[in-house]
Parts: sequence; C-alpha cells; structure tokens
Amino acid sequence: MSGDSTGAGGAEFLTVQKAKFRPLRDEITDIPNLITLSRIALIPLILIFIDNYSYRYSALAALIFAFAAATDALDGYLARRLNLVTVVGKFLDPLADKLIVLSTLVMLVAKGRAPAWLVIALMSRELAITGLRAIASQEGFVIAAGAGGKTKTALQLTGIIFLLFHFSYPILFFDYALSFHEIGLMVLYVSLVISILSAVEYFRFFAAAASKQAEDLAIQGITRAGQKEKAKTKRKARARLRRVRRIERGKRGRRGRGRK
Repeated sequence: MSGDSTGAGGAEFLTVQKAKFRPLRDEITDIPNLITLSRIALIPLILIFIDNYSYRYSALAALIFAFAAATDALDGYLARRLNLVTVVGKFLDPLADKLIVLSTLVMLVAKGRAPAWLVIALMSRELAITGLRAIASQEGFVIAAGAGGKTKTALQLTGIIFLLFHFSYPILFFDYALSFHEIGLMVLYVSLVISILSAVEYFRFFAAAASKQAEDLAIQGITRAGQKEKAKTKRKARARLRRVRRIERGKRGRRGRGRK
C-alpha cells in the first residue's frame, strides 16, 4: 500500500494500491496463508481444553492459544518478507484473529471465567470498527491499526492467556500463590478502556478523512447537492422518455385500429 497518510496515534489512512492479479487458488497455498489457516484450525483445540477442574488441560489451552497468537506475527512477517501480500491474506488474517479471540472469549463466559458484559463490550467494539473499515474501503482508503489498536490487541491476548490458565500458581521463592484468573480479568478491563479510546480515534480520523474527501470533491466541482441535482435531472429525463414511449405506443395502437 502507498499514498497519502494522515493521522497519528490512533489510526492511519492510506490510499489503496491494487496488487498484481493472481488466481485465488494460487494465493491460498502461499506459506503465510497456510499459517493463517492453521491458526483457524487450532480454535477447536483451544475450546476443547478449556476446563475448570484440570490444571493440565487449562495450561494446554493457554499454550495452544499463545502459539496461535505468535503465528499471527509470523505470517505477517513472512508475507512482507517474501512479497506475498495477497487478497486472500488480507481477508483471512483479520478473520482468523477475530475468530480465535471472540470464540475463546465466548467460551470463557460459558465457563464462568469472564463476565458477559465485558465480552459483549469487546465484541461490539470489534464489530463496529470492522464495519467502519468496510465503509472506508468502499471510499478507497483503509484504516490501519495505530498504537492504541495494537496495544489493545496485545492486552487482550495477554488477558485471555491468563484467563485460560485460570488457576492460582505458586511463585518461585515466595510463599504466595498468584491467581492467573484475577490477573487476566484486570488486563482485560484495561484492554476495554484502551479499546474504547482507540475506537474513538478510529472514528475521529474517519470523520477527518471523509471531510477531506468532501473538500477535494468540492474543489473538483463535485458536491452532494450537485450529485442530487444530477440524479434529479436523470429521473426527469427518464420520466419524459417513458411518457413519449407511452404516447408513441398509443398512436401506433390507434393507427392499427383505424386500418381495420
């Protein structure tokens, strides 16, 4: 991607540059995309091993989740290193991230390890930003993750890992057992605050980009009022054409009856 970028901290707006066309069948077998698919394949294992009674299963679920989270950085690095940034990858990578995080959070609610309201708030934020990015892409620019979004993601992943471990574990050289469950909840609470702040930044920069786009179009003589007037003129022209055609059909009908 290249082009103009505006914004600081929360989001960044970049114009979209189309990549060289390749068949989707070829893209799906690229190494980065295969790694992304393997991350999706790990989701059932994580959900199966979430257990409120077994230290071993809980630790296994946490380790699988941590491994899957690590592959997210790996496939992105390989895609850039091998010049394999593809249409399929741009779709699969964020999809895999959301599937693994949201499905795990839902299961944690089902197991009583996380409050439902917290997960609903986190999911709502993700869906809202996903919709915002979809609208932005239709206008020819994308919203790249800023520092706030990346911090939010890191905290969410860390909090989920602690919640997956769940139990209290003794600290080496200290006569104290640390509750991973409580730490996980606190980290998720912090991630919620940063999620809301970063979402505000996304919407603020989206509004700024939309305003700049409107100004650029106005300079070119393209305004909303002008577009409405043009559409109104087209509707009137189509209506006149339909009336003319009806009149012509009526005349032909009368001439046909006159010959009889």
